[in-house]
Amino acid sequence: MKPNLIILALLSFSLFNLSCTLSEMSTKTKDTFNKSTNYLKKTSENAYRKTREAFGGESTEAKTPKPMSVSKTKFDILPDGTQVNLYKISNANGMHVSILDYGGTVKEIHAPDRNGKFANVSLGFSTINDYIEKSPYFGCITGRYANRIAKGKFSLEGKEYKLATNNGPNHLHGGNKGFDKYVWKAKVLDVGTGVIFTRKSPHGEEGYPGNLDCKVTYTLTNDNELKVEYEAKTDQATIVNLTNHTYFNLRGEGNGNILGHELTIPGDRFVATDETNIPIGISKVGATPFDFRKPTSIGARIEQKDSQLKFGKGYDHTWVVPQVKEGLSLAARLRDKESGRVLEILTDQPGIQIYTGNYLDGIVGHGGKAYPFRSGLCLETQVYPDSPNHQGEKGWTSCVLLPGDIYTHTTIHRFKTD
Repeated sequence: MKPNLIILALLSFSLFNLSCTLSEMSTKTKDTFNKSTNYLKKTSENAYRKTREAFGGESTEAKTPKPMSVSKTKFDILPDGTQVNLYKISNANGMHVSILDYGGTVKEIHAPDRNGKFANVSLGFSTINDYIEKSPYFGCITGRYANRIAKGKFSLEGKEYKLATNNGPNHLHGGNKGFDKYVWKAKVLDVGTGVIFTRKSPHGEEGYPGNLDCKVTYTLTNDNELKVEYEAKTDQATIVNLTNHTYFNLRGEGNGNILGHELTIPGDRFVATDETNIPIGISKVGATPFDFRKPTSIGARIEQKDSQLKFGKGYDHTWVVPQVKEGLSLAARLRDKESGRVLEILTDQPGIQIYTGNYLDGIVGHGGKAYPFRSGLCLETQVYPDSPNHQGEKGWTSCVLLPGDIYTHTTIHRFKTD
């Protein structure tokens, strides 16, 4: 090859390599710029998110909902060797409810306050011995007949039945060994997040007639609603009145009394009683300490000089629930201003028993926490007390269950914040 051609070829090769190098440099510079831009964008977004959360704003990150679940664990053993289990029902919001198969007992309800902080708002115990020896019906299913029956007797289809008198001269919550003192069979729901508890109450148990097949279903929804559904069938005419006896403290169990809780009861009538808490009639709430149609703190009038408050040592009475044409009726609304927790009770029952923990005396519950006087509130949906002795009377819902019929009762505990 001639010298000039060789020089020309070398020059062309050098220019080609230079062109490639400049192109690579351009690409690398562009990539570096893009990476820097993305880094600055991500840093800025993170700074914005952290600042927003620091000042109380909601996180802008996508939230992955927690799965709904039901778990079963061993809780304790009865003196006769029977295993007692605990069922924990959790929803996607982090709320959870723990229920024992002993008495179908609601042991704990963990609900959020207005800042998303959870606390147990249900009074209860850490051992089975405490439930056996000193429980004032904490969280349990009460039956066969919840509340009182005068002098422990009633007549049905021409026959008189005598029951235990375990509350002064009267019968209370099913007798000496009511539904709260038995281990129920339990089954996790196939559909939904809940547990079904069943038991057969045999004919003659605590003096009641008929074999009674009972089913109570607890369900927790993603709307933070604890739904309780009761069902019963009998092979002989009998009486039935089932309810749940949970003591609530929306500030958190063991955290003071409930006198500052704000209570609203839509009902304009209540069941007045004698000094043994047996009904003497249905009275209007107007101009009495029983008028909670407007939100009022529980402690505002509880110490007033009033014969009904004296008989109950506070509130221990049934209010008439205003009925709606369809669905469940609002029976009561409870609010704690400090935490922002709100509990609404909706039911298909004619009455709601409000009990202000007038016999709590400092007994020790979960984790060594003391439960002093009036540190828990019961909201028990049911028929009126002593209904078996008011059969056929105007304004009194029948508590009689006949063969072929089905007793049903639904109550929703709706937890909210404001």
